[in-house]
Amino acid sequence: MKKKIFTQLEIRGLKFRNRIFVSPMCQYSCRDGIPNDWHFVHLGSRAVGGAGLVIAEATAVTPEGRISSSDTGLWNDDQAEAFKRITAFIESQGAIPGIQLAHAGRKASAAVPWKDRHPIPIHDGGWQTVAPSPVPFDVDYPIPHELSSAEIDRLIDSFALAARRALVAGFKVIEIHMAHGYLLHEFLSPISNHRQDEFGGSLENRLKVPVKVAEIVRKNWPDTLPVFVRISATDWVEHGWDLAQSIAFSRKLRDAGVDLIDCSSGGLVPDAEIPSGPGFQVPFSAAIRREAKIATGAVGLIVNAQQAEQILVCGEADAIVLARAMLRDPYWPLTAAHDLGADIQWPVQYERAKR
Repeated sequence: MKKKIFTQLEIRGLKFRNRIFVSPMCQYSCRDGIPNDWHFVHLGSRAVGGAGLVIAEATAVTPEGRISSSDTGLWNDDQAEAFKRITAFIESQGAIPGIQLAHAGRKASAAVPWKDRHPIPIHDGGWQTVAPSPVPFDVDYPIPHELSSAEIDRLIDSFALAARRALVAGFKVIEIHMAHGYLLHEFLSPISNHRQDEFGGSLENRLKVPVKVAEIVRKNWPDTLPVFVRISATDWVEHGWDLAQSIAFSRKLRDAGVDLIDCSSGGLVPDAEIPSGPGFQVPFSAAIRREAKIATGAVGLIVNAQQAEQILVCGEADAIVLARAMLRDPYWPLTAAHDLGADIQWPVQYERAKR
């Protein structure tokens, strides 16, 4: 019997060779938002390794939307051009190239992780951060500028322009980043969104900006190609964003033309107590898939092939989205096939290691 993880998944006519997706993972390794050889090797090796979808890191739709000055971007044509050789190589290896479009909001203008990711002040090369409300991420973070209605409109348009550039760059899947405490998640959570206008207060109002972003990306992306959204299903803090709201939001996204919800969690506040453990976020994926009637991806400490296969067989997700496991082993899908006794196609250059 063929293993579920290695069955083909079709979304809007786009066929993924299997259900193993490479999660977008920031590399903090470029200049002026332009990907380079590091990104080519990082993303290309995961395609060689057998993944069905390879998603490029959180890519900023504006310069101010970067987490750090070393993030990739899609706010100009030079950046789109630089991605072309990467997407072409990913496709040549049988994988689908995807990209995550993002805006870091109040968590922007930070140092890279290996320099403790502290906020970079403007006088040291940082920039003014923005958010739904002037509420900083942490005590040592600056107060962000509260976006005006006109600025929100321009921000939404920046996602549309980035989507068009993503198509020119050769990507076949867009994932919109609405998780981990970045800008669109900040609009969703009552902890970070204290607005008194049409974009704050009630759940309906807090959903407006993220839903508008999903709608405009869908409008500027071919009908034949998928749009995914990554959400944090819970803030892991009392009176914050939670699973019930995530289910309601996922229904709205489904109606806006989104095809899959990538179900992560946390990131909005620095002191949340997260009960992490193997597969700890899988129940979110299962609940959203069941209640919102939309495809989901399960992510978070999924480490071995048997665990991933069980999630799919039990109907808790439609795809497995791997991050740390793929950093440890770019060829995780090939190893998984061996562990599960599945016969899949290997790169001809590597076939001598298949058995």
